[in-house]
Amino acid sequence: MARNKYPEETVNLILNVSARLFMEKGYEHTSIQDIIDNLGGLSKGAIYHHFKSKEEILDAVTDRIMGESNRKLAGTLERRDLNGIEKLRTLFKSSLCRSVQDEIFKVAPSFYNNPRLLASLLYETIELTAPEFIQPIIEEGIVDGSIAAEHPKQLAELISLVANVWINPMIFDNTEEETYHKFLVFDQMLKGMGLDIIDEEMVARMCELTSIYQRSK
Repeated sequence: MARNKYPEETVNLILNVSARLFMEKGYEHTSIQDIIDNLGGLSKGAIYHHFKSKEEILDAVTDRIMGESNRKLAGTLERRDLNGIEKLRTLFKSSLCRSVQDEIFKVAPSFYNNPRLLASLLYETIELTAPEFIQPIIEEGIVDGSIAAEHPKQLAELISLVANVWINPMIFDNTEEETYHKFLVFDQMLKGMGLDIIDEEMVARMCELTSIYQRSK
């Protein structure tokens, strides 16, 4: 009855409880029954009325965590005091250094063994991150002369895939050392294309996030 009369409250309760359990126990070690046991009397039907699986709950938890943060990142595109290359550098640093990333890496599962979540990540990288965040900045940089590129769409996809997939410890279970070496190669690749956007703070931050993920497993 409660879920039908107050669906938004029920969804928020499920997401609040799930997020807490994912952070405390880890996604892999949290079951649907664990979530039910912490819902204060709501039934399994209350969960499945709104979410088809634990993976869908994780998607919703992640979307909620990232929503406000992504809106702030989008503000970088509107800045008039930065040229294209400066915006790209600012976007990368802001994305890595935002505190919400700590929460994401604490609740994250292994994407390598979860094809559905991996497919979702790939889709978002190609259909959201690349065209909405990276490509507009590259195109602006081409116009203002700070970036030299003939194919901004493909370059945006390449950068997004390397950053979100190849370097991602949630997919390849990288150690801090492996993440460090991958980021160095990423930096070399970018500089080879005239994109000097990586600094030591970003590298250190990515290694820190890798450590957070490894500790939460």
